[in-house]
Amino acid sequence: MQSKTSLQQVLLAVSIAGIALSSVVIILLAFGLPTQGFFAKLFGSVKNSASSAAVGASAVVGATAGSPTRISIPDIGVDAAFEFVGLTDDGAMDVPKNPAAVAWFSPGPRPGEVGSAVVAGHYGPWKDGRKSVFDKLHTLQKGDSIYVTDTKGEIIVFVVREIRTYDPYADATDVFFSSDGKAHLNLVTCEGVWDEAIQGYSKRLVVFADKE
Repeated sequence: MQSKTSLQQVLLAVSIAGIALSSVVIILLAFGLPTQGFFAKLFGSVKNSASSAAVGASAVVGATAGSPTRISIPDIGVDAAFEFVGLTDDGAMDVPKNPAAVAWFSPGPRPGEVGSAVVAGHYGPWKDGRKSVFDKLHTLQKGDSIYVTDTKGEIIVFVVREIRTYDPYADATDVFFSSDGKAHLNLVTCEGVWDEAIQGYSKRLVVFADKE
């Protein structure tokens, strides 16, 4: 991972060149986040086991002013806390430790900021009987509302625009990148059937939503 100074140099170079890229694209360039096969790394090695570490549902580690604290999706009964994640050692986005929580990719835009804020959540039953936060994400429909509350108490409303299914090795660029100057929220989870051999699900589901 490059130093903070190196990242600032990248940002300055982008600004001087006048290239209209979102902050997530800058992260892709600066840190080498893979897009081809990204979905496979995101959830492919996550095993739903009772031994997985859990984080308190109300705990938000590393929160700063304007950081997201809770997500509410009334149409599917979701009211969950945020965990903040970055990149794993192999260059993939990390996932939430608690199956009842969601994980915001904190190097990218905050929900409500210009660009694509990416939030991941688990899908499927855990061995200890716990359910996952995004078990019903696939039932959302275009026009449904998603509410994100931040540390300042502000509630940002997003409206579902599209729901798309990906192969685990599909190109994930459009999940992290937007160039329309608007604020988006993209929710990522698993879908399909569990493959015991790879310890993962066969598909990835992404809900694309736009700030109201």
